[in-house]
Amino acid sequence: MPSIPLISPAGYAPKFAIAFGNATGGADTVQPDNPLPVTFAPAAAPAALTGSAASSTTVGPFAPAAGRAIVLVLSGTWTGQVQLLRSVDGGATKLPVTAGGQAYGLYTQNVCEPVWEEAEAAATLYLGITVTTGTVSYRMGQ
Repeated sequence: MPSIPLISPAGYAPKFAIAFGNATGGADTVQPDNPLPVTFAPAAAPAALTGSAASSTTVGPFAPAAGRAIVLVLSGTWTGQVQLLRSVDGGATKLPVTAGGQAYGLYTQNVCEPVWEEAEAAATLYLGITVTTGTVSYRMGQ
């Protein structure tokens, strides 16, 4: 083997590979058919849906950014229920959200929690509010 000194910077670009860990703990090389698994967060969160209700109503729409948690805050002194509703046709049809075929997103007391993560860009969310007594304040945002 010849004794040639290595000089930096070289007159060529060395070839190298970028890899990331896969689900089994191995390394997957980044290539055109196996890109780096990244997602880009939206630049700004949509404006929150806020207000209060002393009678039964449906409020919305809230157009969430896809792939981010939606947090619902209900507060006040009230009785009744608040149901998270979802539409994919501009609000013409609003359906209660479900999980495993069971009612989901139905609240009868004050909460502050993540309630949904939307994956479909055309989806909008609403709150179906039924107030028996008092006033419920709401905020749905990201």
